[in-house]
This record gives sequence, structure tokens and C-alpha cells, in this order.
Amino acid sequence: MDHRQWTVVGAPSSAGAHTPGVERAPAALRAAGLLDLLRDGADVEDCGDVPGFRWRPDPAYPRGQNAGAVAAVASAVADRVAGALGRGRVPLVLGGDCTVTVGLVAGCARAGMSPALVYVDGGPDLYTPVTRANGNLDAMGLAHMLGLPGTLPEVAGVGPVVPLLSPQRVVVYGDSLPRGDHERELVAELGLAYVPADEVHADARAAARRARAVAEGAADGFVVHFDVDVLRFVDAPLADVPESSGLSLDEAAATLAELVASPKFAGLSVTEINPHHLPDDEVLPRFAGVLAGALTEG
Repeated sequence: MDHRQWTVVGAPSSAGAHTPGVERAPAALRAAGLLDLLRDGADVEDCGDVPGFRWRPDPAYPRGQNAGAVAAVASAVADRVAGALGRGRVPLVLGGDCTVTVGLVAGCARAGMSPALVYVDGGPDLYTPVTRANGNLDAMGLAHMLGLPGTLPEVAGVGPVVPLLSPQRVVVYGDSLPRGDHERELVAELGLAYVPADEVHADARAAARRARAVAEGAADGFVVHFDVDVLRFVDAPLADVPESSGLSLDEAAATLAELVASPKFAGLSVTEINPHHLPDDEVLPRFAGVLAGALTEG
């Protein structure tokens, strides 16, 4: 696969989020110049946006809000991803909330792959409707891809197989969750490979190389989920849910550059940017420049 041939898929959906906002991210990233910056070092095609969804309350299903819309958006993303992979191109999915990554992984499966997943996120999204009372599905994406008990069939079943992932094909990366946290304990219980933020702070390239080695060894190809809430909000005020601790932009860029350089890298999703949180007109273009640089390094 030629890592210089990107196919961009917009997924303007906040169906799985807490509130509206992240559905505006694909347009905002394009306006910030991301695609033009990528074109300085790569072949980039923009196949437009899938039909999106703006978050609204779903009182009929309070523990799995807007599940039908989440599944519909993910399925549409999967179609575009499978088409790109079938033409030897690398999908770049611009979310939207974290559940668009279900579409990225499902698209790989529709294209005949059994991918590994490096999950770069402020939290591993392992909640389910049983354990997450407020029902935002963007906190449950990885749980649905793993088919954990209590997940919703319409979301877990977006791909051609259930579950989409086995624990051996997942690397959880970059969070600062404390010991005893429900999700951190679940990472250990499931046997997921784990690269915490402290390891990234110590040496981002080395941490990314470890994650890459696990992913390369687990499957013939792997994709990367990148949620901007993995970043320190005061340094990069982009995320829908601000985090006081997290990775620096330089650490995130080093991580992505190392992962994308792998001959087994097959695709990327960028999620949870809320343009309403931007304090000025410089933050998003700066982020776009850092992201483009990481994706075209070397």
C-alpha cells in the first residue's frame, strides 16, 4: 500500500457524542488547509462526506443514545474505506465523534482484512450501555468493536463479522488513566497491549515503535484511531471533552509519524475536534500543519 496516496472521508457526525459540535470538524479541518498541506507531500483525493448527524437527546434509549444514527454513519464510512482500500489507497477518516472508527475498522473487514488497531485516545472507550449511564456511544466504540457483553447489536454488527476485533489485535495508547480506573482495569483484564502516557512522555518514538511492533505482529495490516482528547487541552484546545493532562503536540506528531511509516499501516481516523472550543483562528491551522507533517514525514 502506498502511504503517499490518501483518500479522505469526512464523517460529520456527533451522533455518539455528549452534545453537538464535533459534526463540524471535517469542514473545519478542510478550511484550516489540512488537505492542501497533505498535498505538499502526498497524492490526496477527497471523496467528500458521508451523510452526517447532529447530536440530539434520545430519551427513548438513554443508555445508548442515537445508536441507529451511529451505526448508519459507521456503515457509510465503512463503504468508503473499503472502496479506498480496494484501489490500493489509504483512508483518512475525518470525524466526527469516536464511533466513526467503527466504520474504519469495519471497512477494512469489508475489504477482506483482519486489521489490528492502535487506539490513541485519552481513554480506551471500553464502556458499554450497562456501565455508562449517560449513554454517549463515543465512550463505547472500542467495546463495540470487541463485542463486549452489553454492547448494542446494531453498532457491533456494522462490519461483516462480530466481533470486529480480538483483544490480541488492539493496542491502547497514550492515556493517563489512574490505577483502579474502570477502563484501565478492563484493559488489563482483556489482555490488551497498553502504552500509557508516561511511557510516551519518556520517549515518544520508542513508545510508538513498541505499539507499532505489537500491531505489526498481530495482523497483516493495522489502522490508527486518533482522538484529540489525548492531547493536553491547554496546549491544543481542540477536544470535545477537555483533558487537563495528556500528550504534547510534538509527542503526538512523533507517535503518528512512527506508526504511519510502517509498511503495514492501512488507515487513520481523526476524531473529537469541536470547533466551538477553538479560542482563536490559529489553533486549528497549527494542528493541521502538525498532523500533515506527521503523515508525510520521510
